[in-house]
Amino acid sequence: MTSLVSEVPAAPSDVALQHFSRRLTFETDCSDVHASQQAGQVDFVLLDVRGPLAYERGHVPGAVNLPTRSITAQALSVYPPDTLFVVYCAGPHCNGANKAAVRLATLGYPVKEMIGGIMGWLDEGFRLTGSVERVTDTAIGCDC
Repeated sequence: MTSLVSEVPAAPSDVALQHFSRRLTFETDCSDVHASQQAGQVDFVLLDVRGPLAYERGHVPGAVNLPTRSITAQALSVYPPDTLFVVYCAGPHCNGANKAAVRLATLGYPVKEMIGGIMGWLDEGFRLTGSVERVTDTAIGCDC
């Protein structure tokens, strides 16, 4: 009897290697961002693409707020063309980071998504910077 898991066979190892290796070129995770910050190896711009109010309530330390709708060539003109941006939004239930990544890539910038967003950051036990003492789901918000 075949399980629901193996009903569709796994990809051959060489195909799986290509797939998962490619994903790492598009994504990073909260733990890697945090570890890079702690080690002082921040060779990227961490971009919170939520609205200003959501950012003010709580954001990842070191993040710059630039809502997705505000990502323009003019807004990015202060950054060299090879600047790596790491974008995040509220969490996996939101596609704001994906939309921001599309805009950045369209403008020619290298970009990765911090998977999990704010929710992932909190799930890892990391603290936010902002005006809210106790972050709740409604305080995190998106407004992207």
